[in-house]
Amino acid sequence: QVQLVESGGGLVQAGGSLRLSCAASGRTFSNYVMGWFRQGLGKEREFVAAISRYGSTTYYADSVKGRFTISRDNAKSAVYLQMNSLKPEDTAVYYCAAEADTIHLMTSPTSYDYWGQGTQVTVSS
Repeated sequence: QVQLVESGGGLVQAGGSLRLSCAASGRTFSNYVMGWFRQGLGKEREFVAAISRYGSTTYYADSVKGRFTISRDNAKSAVYLQMNSLKPEDTAVYYCAAEADTIHLMTSPTSYDYWGQGTQVTVSS
């Protein structure tokens, strides 16, 4: 198993940027596909981005494509989400997640095995 801890959230004005980090510990980090999800107030948890085990492939939700970038550093056991041109509708708790032993980039929260506690991102208009 792996343990995940997110950081980097905060309050930012529309059009601004934030960089989220997720630090992992436990089993070998490169064994896992990593994803970012978010959950707004009163809403279901939704897919944001995913990255393959060695970073060769990425996939994004249409709502963030062109604005957000997911990356990973396996030597540091970390995954990142660079968020640019932020909009008020990006306001949510952001979670990182790990999925074991697959080559597929999954978009459903139920496909992921391990989760961090989340970090709040608030974008003001």
